[in-house]
Amino acid sequence: MADQGLYQTQTQKLAIGPQMQQSLQILQAPTLELRQIIQQEIEINPVLELEAPEVSLDDAVPDDPDDRDGGDRDELDVMSQMDEEWREYWAQSRMQTTNRSAEDQERWQFLMDSIVAPTTLQEHLVTQLRTAEIANATLVTNVEFLIGSLDDRGFLNSSVEDMSLLQGIPIDDLHAAKAVLMSFDPVGVGSDDLRECLIVQLERLGKKHSLAHRLVEQHLEDLANKRYPILARKLGVPLEQVSRAADFISTLDPRPASRFNPSSNNYVSPDIIVERQGGDWVPVMNNDDLPSLRLSNAYKDLLGQASSSGEVRNYIRDKIRSGKFLIRSIHQRQQTIHKIATQILAHQREFLEKGTSFLRPLNMAQVADEVGVHETTVSRAISGKYMATPYGVFELKFFFSHGVKTDSGEDLSNTSVKNAIADLIKTEAKAKPLSDDKLAKLLDKQGIKVARRTVAKYREALGILPSHLRKSFS
Repeated sequence: MADQGLYQTQTQKLAIGPQMQQSLQILQAPTLELRQIIQQEIEINPVLELEAPEVSLDDAVPDDPDDRDGGDRDELDVMSQMDEEWREYWAQSRMQTTNRSAEDQERWQFLMDSIVAPTTLQEHLVTQLRTAEIANATLVTNVEFLIGSLDDRGFLNSSVEDMSLLQGIPIDDLHAAKAVLMSFDPVGVGSDDLRECLIVQLERLGKKHSLAHRLVEQHLEDLANKRYPILARKLGVPLEQVSRAADFISTLDPRPASRFNPSSNNYVSPDIIVERQGGDWVPVMNNDDLPSLRLSNAYKDLLGQASSSGEVRNYIRDKIRSGKFLIRSIHQRQQTIHKIATQILAHQREFLEKGTSFLRPLNMAQVADEVGVHETTVSRAISGKYMATPYGVFELKFFFSHGVKTDSGEDLSNTSVKNAIADLIKTEAKAKPLSDDKLAKLLDKQGIKVARRTVAKYREALGILPSHLRKSFS
């Protein structure tokens, strides 16, 4: 039996202090989140305030040396110098950002003014309910309940029977409410599943007795797997008719709520804007959405007054140090992102000239070595950050990808290989689509050596169906 007792051991552990945690949080935070962090700091730190560009800290520096001791004077001098450096950096960034032509500025303003809040599916349905002039208040309440029970596809998230049992609502009342809901736009909203959704759309189009209706109602699984010859034999109709009916069904909307999806109306404000200056591509930091901070002159004066008690001085010093660290961390964040963007542009110049097909392989370790930081710092710095290029706005992670070597020894990024696969599929014969194995062989002829399973992975990433589901029978 082991002896029991008290033992003392000494170990070394690496712990991240509160300031380092805040610095990492600021580096990783997207612009919107950083604005929230800054606002929270302003609320809890009275020394911090938003800077007016025409105001300088030096305007409020007391000139009488007797009003403050040497230690406070040194701290205030450092504070003033840091404030001046931050203001100079901010002015340079603003100068770069605002150096746009009148046409570019007008286009930018038009884009900003065009952003509107999207109407949700629930708002759209409630508006129709209000204009339906239904006198039965209970029916209106039940319809509102069903509207609140819709999922992101526009389908009911539970059956009417289950909702009747759980909510204690008579099942006939819920069926009546469902009938009202399904009469609204978009067609198919309020359905229990995909089959009912498609049937409702077909019936609304006057196709109740059509072959398409029979396919959806009785053979949806075979239809989804494109077993057209089997369906033709089962139904005793020509294969061409099954193919035409399937083509018509494909025009229906399987997700009635899709056009109300908020993600379809997202707007991303880029952190970096790529501009051409003197024949070179230059990253310009977009500081339009980032507030400029300064340290309050009032508290600086208070620290310099001899009448201030030691407790007040200690409190102000603590808040000044906290504010200085925040401002310095934001400054370092912007500089780090700018350095990383500069290296990305240096590696991806061909992409900027010719497009996404010419994206080159790039990993974070390469950029980290060139910038002089750790790889994890690069990973944090590019998280949630976007860059506006001549070919659209891309997340910084888009520019980091592994690649393959061609027969000529040239490096190709994964994105370039995906584009090559997509191009081959675009030109394939619809009656005899290319299998993954055939795609791998065709890529090999182009000097791109990839395995069949790699082709399958890239094809799925592009959202392209396998060959047996791409086959056309018409």
